[in-house]
Amino acid sequence: MDDNLTPTGDPLDIEVRLAMPLAEAMLTQRAVRRVRPDPVDDRVVLRCLELALEAPTASNGQSWEFVVVKDRAVKASLAAQYRRVWSVYGGLARLVKTDEQTARILKSVRWQVEHFEEIPVLVVCCLRGGARVPLVPKPPIAVSSRYGSVYPSVQNLLLAARSVGLGGALITLPLWSITVARRILKLPLGVEPCCIVTLGWPKGHYGRKARKPVGTVVHLDRYGHQPWREAARV
Repeated sequence: MDDNLTPTGDPLDIEVRLAMPLAEAMLTQRAVRRVRPDPVDDRVVLRCLELALEAPTASNGQSWEFVVVKDRAVKASLAAQYRRVWSVYGGLARLVKTDEQTARILKSVRWQVEHFEEIPVLVVCCLRGGARVPLVPKPPIAVSSRYGSVYPSVQNLLLAARSVGLGGALITLPLWSITVARRILKLPLGVEPCCIVTLGWPKGHYGRKARKPVGTVVHLDRYGHQPWREAARV
């Protein structure tokens, strides 16, 4: 099936695409930032979000909220935030010598920054409850536990997007100011924006990525003990 073809809008077509083997979706999933401005049917987005809700969450709290942004004015407000922080981050990145792969990634991010309003759908993934800056300091593991209730659902969303042929990417820079993001999205104080997943029909293609051999990053029982490292070189 050609991933560059948009679905007919028939729910059956969506379900056929979602039947992609899980391993294939994982192996070929990548951050796809360059997408076409063509609209994405609401049924496709909602079906992907239904699958996002199947992810595990701490104590089955299901404390997630998703704001689907399609309005160009709202996207423009988030784009302004994105460009402000990118002007600093991107400027610093240009001063550092990078390899070819990193240069390609930075180029695709720059495209996304410049064309942000044209991206058909932004999904702002949020969590209810708890403030970003708590009154009582919490240990780092508490922060990790909190965000562990949203990121599994984000990965489900990205895998579902891959299966139906949508280009998706997880970004956070437009949310660099939580206060401004809340104002743009009309979020109450009890709802924290965590990340944005961009969705659209891809200009490019999904495919395999360059990844380190598993034995070079896996340790047994203690850090530094890597019995599978040599096998990874074979």
